[in-house]
Amino acid sequence: MHHPHEKHSKGKVSYLESPGRRKEFSPEQLLRMIPLKETDSVLDFGAGTGYFSIPVAKMTTGKVYALDIDAAMIEIIMEKSLKVQLENIVPVQGSMEELPLPDGTIDIIIASLVLHEIQPLGPLLQQMRNVLKKEGYLICLELEPKGSPDKGPRINLEGMEREMKEAGFRITGKHFPSESLYMLVAQKTN
Repeated sequence: MHHPHEKHSKGKVSYLESPGRRKEFSPEQLLRMIPLKETDSVLDFGAGTGYFSIPVAKMTTGKVYALDIDAAMIEIIMEKSLKVQLENIVPVQGSMEELPLPDGTIDIIIASLVLHEIQPLGPLLQQMRNVLKKEGYLICLELEPKGSPDKGPRINLEGMEREMKEAGFRITGKHFPSESLYMLVAQKTN
């Protein structure tokens, strides 16, 4: 039996796992740029194949919630975590618009190449803020649109900063892991 998303998923998996992507920015390299503590609980929002979930789970003793809308992606993450014997990954299959986690339970949310897909973004950022503990962090990684409208909806650095500030975050760091990529580190304000 074929799933309607199967073909889409396979293409997505090959991109998400591509050596080119790893060379451009390794997850470990990026994780060193964020205020991750050994005991943190982390939400990998739009976890995909676990590009961040797996390395984060190796760096922390806290729970790593791998949230994706696609059950096939969750399966891949769980297979990988079994292979490397990680027991702190919690699979969460759920919608991108409604976070199935209690308020005030997460130290860091990592949202890599996914927030541009959410329209409008404000309500989700508000939910993320609620799920975060006091002074928790939202790490946003996005492609900077370079005048090519065929790439789908993208949100530029200024637009993302504005959305985050309106939702009650304070930008504490900006990084540019590659020329087409930006990373914002935003802290929840009270």
